[in-house]
Amino acid sequence: MKSIAIMAVFVALLISGCATVPMATKTESDAAKAFLPPEPGMAGLYIYRNSVVGQALKKDVFIDGKCLGETASGVYFYTTVEGDKTHVIATESEFSANSLEMLFEAGKNYFIRQYIKLGLFVGGAGLELIPEERGKKDVAPLGMAFQGQCSGPQ
Repeated sequence: MKSIAIMAVFVALLISGCATVPMATKTESDAAKAFLPPEPGMAGLYIYRNSVVGQALKKDVFIDGKCLGETASGVYFYTTVEGDKTHVIATESEFSANSLEMLFEAGKNYFIRQYIKLGLFVGGAGLELIPEERGKKDVAPLGMAFQGQCSGPQ
């Protein structure tokens, strides 16, 4: 009975409440939402979180082992990475990092959705590549988070 009560509290926390992270200005966010091609030799990268589940959780995101920032529900990051090169995008999970390793072609924009998944003690996070048109629609209502602040090492 005690374990059922603990699980009920965990689920309630996971689906309620809202975590907050430092945000970029509306002007910066709106500029990134123009979805312009990146500079020559670079690939554009939008990483976003738009799920209802896990609104009380913040999750770190890393690119090639370096902190991009901490996500919360309803936010996105925009950055560029060297094009025509393989990069590793990683996020924290309950027991280990989850990552997505892929080749980013120069001149293209990529959209990666971070989602929260249930865990034993704390919700974990996963990453999935999203088609560009859907990614643009998903990012449009979100606010851009400030880069460079993570809660822990990868």
